[in-house]
Amino acid sequence: MWRQVLALIVKELLAVLRDAKSRSVLISPPIVMLILFGYAATFDLDRVPIAIDNQDASEPSRDLVARFLGAPTFRLVATPHDSREIDALIDSRQIMLALVIDPRFTRDLLTGRPAPVQAILDGRNSNAALLIEGYANAILSDFSTAWAAAHGEPNPPATLDIRARYNPTLSSHWFFVPSIVALLTQIVTLMVVALSVARERESGTFDQLLVTPLRPIDILLGKGLPGVLIGAVEASAIIAATVWWFEVPLRGGLPTLYLGLLVFVVAVVGVGLMISALAATQQQALLGVFLFMVPSVMLSGFANPIANMPDWVQAITLINPMRYFLVIVRGVFLEGADVSSLAPQYGPMAAIAAVTLTSAAWLFRRRTT
Repeated sequence: MWRQVLALIVKELLAVLRDAKSRSVLISPPIVMLILFGYAATFDLDRVPIAIDNQDASEPSRDLVARFLGAPTFRLVATPHDSREIDALIDSRQIMLALVIDPRFTRDLLTGRPAPVQAILDGRNSNAALLIEGYANAILSDFSTAWAAAHGEPNPPATLDIRARYNPTLSSHWFFVPSIVALLTQIVTLMVVALSVARERESGTFDQLLVTPLRPIDILLGKGLPGVLIGAVEASAIIAATVWWFEVPLRGGLPTLYLGLLVFVVAVVGVGLMISALAATQQQALLGVFLFMVPSVMLSGFANPIANMPDWVQAITLINPMRYFLVIVRGVFLEGADVSSLAPQYGPMAAIAAVTLTSAAWLFRRRTT
C-alpha cells in the first residue's frame, strides 16, 4: 500500500513542480512577502518625528533636550513656540510627540519641587503612542535620576505630564475598531468580485454570457456594481457596530466618511475584477485575493506606522488604497475631520480606482476576445 501512496505523492509533487504557474506561486510570493514583512512588520520605533518647545532655555533644560536628540528613537523636525503651532503639527501628522519644557523647569529642580515636562502625543495610533510614551519616560527618568544624584536630592524631581490628542485614554479600541471598517469591507468586496467570473467559468455559464447581446463593458459593470453595493452595506453594518456596540465616538460627519468609503470600494472592486479576469478557477481567484490582501493590510498602517517603515517600503504603500481609507476612517472617527482636510487622501484613492478599473476592463476584453 505504501508503495502506491509514495508513487501518488511523487506524481503530485512532479505535477506541481512541472507547471510554471505552480512553481511561481510556491517561490515568488513567499520571497516577496518575507522581504516586505521583514521591513514593514515591526513594533519598534525609530526616527520618530518630534517637536520641542524649550521655554526655559537653561543648562538643565538644554541637557534634557540633548538627551532626546541623542536618542536614535527621536528626530527633531520643529521648534514651535505656542500651542497652536503644536496642534497644527499634530493635526497634519508632521510630528508624533511634542515636548513642552516649562519656563520654571530649572527653578523647580533647584528648589526640589516636582518639575513636570509636558508630553503631547498623537493618540490616533494608540500602540505607537504608548511606545513613544515609554521611550520618553525612560529618557526623562535617566535625566531626573542623574540630577537627583548630582544634587543630593532624595527623589528624582522631573516628571512627564502626558497629554494624548484625539484619544485621551490611549484606548486600543479607539484605534483598531474603526480600522476594521476598512479591513472587513476590503475582504468581503474582494471575495465577492474576484470569485464572480471564476465561478461562471467553472460552471460553464460564462460562455453563455458571451453569446448574449451584452457587451464586455456591460458584463464588467454587472459583475462590479454588486460588489460596490455589498461592500457599502457591509461597511454600514460595521460602522453602526463601532458606534453603538464598541462605543467609539464618531466625531465627524457621515457624508465625509461615506465619500471615502465609496471611492475605496470602487478601487477594491477594480482590484477584484482584475483578479477575476485573470483567474480561470475559483481556487486561483482565492489565491489572488490572498496574495493581494496580506501585503495590503501590512502596508496600510493598520498595525504598524507607515512613517516607521523604510523609504522604499513607504513608496510601495502609495499604490495601496487601504492606506488612504484608514486615514479617512480614523480621521472622521477620532478627529472629526472634514472633506477639505482629507482631500489628500481622496485624490490618490480615486486615481487608484481609475487605474484598476481601466486595467480590469482591458484584461476582461482581452480574455473574452
